[in-house]
Amino acid sequence: MKNLLRQIVLSTALCTATAAAAAPAIEWQPWSDAVFERARSENRFVLLDLEAVWCHWCHVMDQETYSDPEVQALIAQHYIAIRVDQDARPDLSRRYEDYGWPATIVFGPDGKEIVKRSGFIAPKPFNRLLGAILDDPSPVKYRDSEPVTQFSVSPLLPDELRATLKKQIVDSHDFKAGGLLQQQKFMDRDTVEYALEMARAGDSQSRRMATQTLDGALNLVDPVWGGVYQYSTNGDWKHPHFEKIMFVQADTMRVYALASRQLNDPRYLKAARDIYRYVNAFLLSPEGAYYVSQDADLVRGQHSQDYFALNDAKRRARGIPAIDKHLYARENGWMMQGLAALYAADGNPEILARAVAAARWVLDNRSLPGGGFRHDEADTAGPYLEDTLAVGRGFLALYQVTGEREWLRHAQAAAGFMRANFTSGSAAGFVTTVPGKGAFVPKPTIDENIMQARFANLLSRYTGDTMYRDDAERAMRFLVTREVALKRRTESGLLIADRELSNDPVHLTVVGPKGDPVAKELFRIAQRQAGTYKRIEWWDRSEGPMPNPDVQYPDLPKSAAYVCSQNRCSLPVFEGKALIALAERLAK
Repeated sequence: MKNLLRQIVLSTALCTATAAAAAPAIEWQPWSDAVFERARSENRFVLLDLEAVWCHWCHVMDQETYSDPEVQALIAQHYIAIRVDQDARPDLSRRYEDYGWPATIVFGPDGKEIVKRSGFIAPKPFNRLLGAILDDPSPVKYRDSEPVTQFSVSPLLPDELRATLKKQIVDSHDFKAGGLLQQQKFMDRDTVEYALEMARAGDSQSRRMATQTLDGALNLVDPVWGGVYQYSTNGDWKHPHFEKIMFVQADTMRVYALASRQLNDPRYLKAARDIYRYVNAFLLSPEGAYYVSQDADLVRGQHSQDYFALNDAKRRARGIPAIDKHLYARENGWMMQGLAALYAADGNPEILARAVAAARWVLDNRSLPGGGFRHDEADTAGPYLEDTLAVGRGFLALYQVTGEREWLRHAQAAAGFMRANFTSGSAAGFVTTVPGKGAFVPKPTIDENIMQARFANLLSRYTGDTMYRDDAERAMRFLVTREVALKRRTESGLLIADRELSNDPVHLTVVGPKGDPVAKELFRIAQRQAGTYKRIEWWDRSEGPMPNPDVQYPDLPKSAAYVCSQNRCSLPVFEGKALIALAERLAK
């Protein structure tokens, strides 16, 4: 049978001219179970092109590889071709994120993965790849081919594994240029956040690592429009690819805002404000929600270095790179988090208003019964874990910077939806989509479970409800499993989650009426406390008991603030500088 298939491939190659003349354009199909049913009935392979609409090399592969007549002829004879925008399908994006973008995945007629390839593939090697699969369709063994089935019984990292992960962070850092020790330079935001936390504890090497990367990544901020490019090539920070993706905008804004508070460097606050300026000028919809991305290329497939070297007027005279105007719940949840962090550092009420408007839009337009959120206006699959997780984290961030209990209630509802829908029956991890839907059995992924663990743990601190702590520990039992923890080159986000579960957050409470100017000012100053792992509350006694009444506060005739630890609090503080000084001393 294999020899017969090989003869077919050779015959195709010998008849290149005829095939090229007759090759039809690729009939791209959407992802569906029906495609795999057809593949089985017709004994065809399935080719998945998982692309991004903002991706330069995706455009190049479309123009050079998928337009090649030999490639088209081979696909037409032996494959069913699927094309998916990875931003539209969080489940597929998370499943194959280590292979993109573009990611090329080939499945057998039985739906099993055969080959996974990352990035642009030129026509001739792609043709050879497709032919080789016909010759020998045996699945290639990858590190992730065998799923992990036995998970840790403890939610905390063993000391030896923790030490290994810490060493990996140092070993992977570029101490000359900052960032990871590799050709692509970008801000690994978990690594910077972890380094900032270690620097607060007095670690000078971590401070150096954080500032090197923060300073290097300033080169990725567009000096004209603002916003941050995704990464730079050539082993430095001077050769950017120009796509502007919502997660990169939101999370880089968040990290620069954190760094500005801790390191008191005005350049970092300016960078966060420049990102804010960009997203509101280019990615803000008339409805108050945020779009997905802006393309790297003005002309698809042509690198845009000359274009982005122009000033505003000259850029606009040539046109604007395409903007993906989908409105996804996930992207707006990310932006809610970034805006809340910037508001805490900046204090501009417009920033908070933007975050609240995005939250209201998501509640009005993407809500599902039970507290969850769909991705788009109508989802072909889903719901997906990441939408509800991102929005839930956004709600908790809004509660932290406003003290308004509505946002805490929404965060709790989101947590309940995730517990009800994204636990697969095992004792470890949250899976990326609802079990029983789609062509694959859903799996837990690392990044989603890191975010879930941190969210659920902090929610348990704010509410005192142990079921949220149970959720955090479920996520952690997946993450601290050795095969999972060591899967990637560095896993600083896991170290952050482990540290947070093992310690109490910095706890600052303002007690006083919401209308009292003194209470308002104390609460604003409390926001400036450095670090991300914080429990900041505002108790207006007229609203009833605290959500987590683990601390008793005296009833004083005027507003006061307290710094608490281990269910005990400081004496009342009536002045902002004294509050921050006391909080910093106790945090260390």
